[in-house]
Amino acid sequence: MSTYPPPPPVSTNPESYREAPPIQVQIKSPQVKPIATYALVGITIFFYSFQALSKLLFGGADFPAALGAKVNQYIELGQIWRFITPVFLHGSILHIALNMYALFVLGPSLERFYGHLRFLMLYFIGGFCGNVASYIMSTNNSLGASTAIFALILAQAVFVYQNRKYFGSRAKSMLLNMGFIVILNLVLGLSPGIDNWGHLGGLVGGAIFSWFAGPIMELEGFPPILSMKDKRDNKRAFMIFLVILVIAGGIAVAKIIS
Repeated sequence: MSTYPPPPPVSTNPESYREAPPIQVQIKSPQVKPIATYALVGITIFFYSFQALSKLLFGGADFPAALGAKVNQYIELGQIWRFITPVFLHGSILHIALNMYALFVLGPSLERFYGHLRFLMLYFIGGFCGNVASYIMSTNNSLGASTAIFALILAQAVFVYQNRKYFGSRAKSMLLNMGFIVILNLVLGLSPGIDNWGHLGGLVGGAIFSWFAGPIMELEGFPPILSMKDKRDNKRAFMIFLVILVIAGGIAVAKIIS
């Protein structure tokens, strides 16, 4: 008959049953340089410089604005490029400074998750929808990148909401702050000389695009190192972009021929 060593005594000390320390997990987010954001800022500043030079050389005549601002009567004559060119034109140094500051603040964080191409689609669909709304609802001439900027603001809110599980308790306060910013800007937009219809159109275009084509992040890999991957791709985003473009463009065409 074999003998075995006796089993170790069972401890009754609670200290011996401490939980294992939690494992620290590192989550890698997408590393995308905001090339599109900086390019948009640079191109917009270039066009504003061209506007300033035009005024200096031609006795105050702003030829870029004359050729590209949202002017209803020229749109009805077939100059449909005026639905998008206003995003590159501005009325004053303060006007462009505020819009480019907003783009510089919002752009990099969005482009990081959207990627270059999808970010540009978001920006231009916001500008297009904003100018279509302005054309339909307002007879005033207008220009400025704020139509696209409002699309970025709404896209930021949609991104936080759709990926709120990664933001934890901060998600609610972030969404409230963004809602306050939107409401405040719309209230300020009631001032004379500001095209609030363009802002609202940009909000709607940005909301629809970001809701159906914005990033939905998921974690992949194995602890302690995980990475964030977007479940949506540029093909889906391009299809949503085309759908919005066709619908908004169709509404504009119906207005033109009516």
